[in-house]
Amino acid sequence: MKLYCVLLEGSAPYSHSHDSGLLERLLFRVAKKWVAGYNTEQAVAAALGANSRGMTAILNFLGEETTDKKTVDSTVSEYLGLMDLMQARKVRGCISAKPTQLGLAIDYDLCLKNFRRLAAKASSAGQFMWIDMESIKFAEDTISIYLELFRENKMTGVAMQSYLRRSASDLLHILEQKGKVRLVKGAYHELEEHAFTTKEEVDANFSTLMKMLFDSDSFFAIATHDSKLVEEAMRLAGEKRDFEFQLLMGIRDELKRELVGRGCAVSEYIPYGNNWLPYSVRRLRERKRNVILLARSLIQQ
Repeated sequence: MKLYCVLLEGSAPYSHSHDSGLLERLLFRVAKKWVAGYNTEQAVAAALGANSRGMTAILNFLGEETTDKKTVDSTVSEYLGLMDLMQARKVRGCISAKPTQLGLAIDYDLCLKNFRRLAAKASSAGQFMWIDMESIKFAEDTISIYLELFRENKMTGVAMQSYLRRSASDLLHILEQKGKVRLVKGAYHELEEHAFTTKEEVDANFSTLMKMLFDSDSFFAIATHDSKLVEEAMRLAGEKRDFEFQLLMGIRDELKRELVGRGCAVSEYIPYGNNWLPYSVRRLRERKRNVILLARSLIQQ
């Protein structure tokens, strides 16, 4: 039990001991439930699988809070190559990137320049592009970068998190510009002054923000695995269909099938890459069932 408790507390996952390689392999056995693999081939294969089940795909190369310029440059090249491969394989889908992957933790202008490169590639390939939202310290700059990009390319969208107290104001500002939004609950740890702390508060704010989206004329995405919120979205939608549901790879697959069967547009968010551990820890924190999967995997060795 000690290992995954340490993981959930956000401590170092393991030391550089002779056991680290084995431990990484054991952890990845569980992580691969919601991570496509290490490379673009595995990511595209997962995307085509989603396509075959009636969904579009959103591919994310894992990584965050990058402060090394060479790593940022490598990430930009990774996304450019990924979009080429998606186009060649006729994947129905798009990419979603985190601002700190593209240099926001280093320099605002560097990040904007890199996003412009990705947006230009996406546009030439006829693909949409999403921008992920990260912790609150990057929220202001992320929205600013998004609105700059959106003025140049309308086929871009940004995530908004219902657990942040500022999100209603941010969403109103984006909708005034006719921007496109993916509504999520959020999975980062924030101070109470910045974020709602109970599930009831987060869900209530999600409902409020969702109503704002349905009252708008913009395309948007509802990204939740919560059946109650999904049903509320269906009630709000009525005959409106200029929106989609987005769900994470490996979570609530039965809900995805149900929504596709009901004629809804559904997209599966598919992450991949070597930096799978921080993402996986957030998935473990979100659901006790995921912790049980990790425990079983370790005990069976």
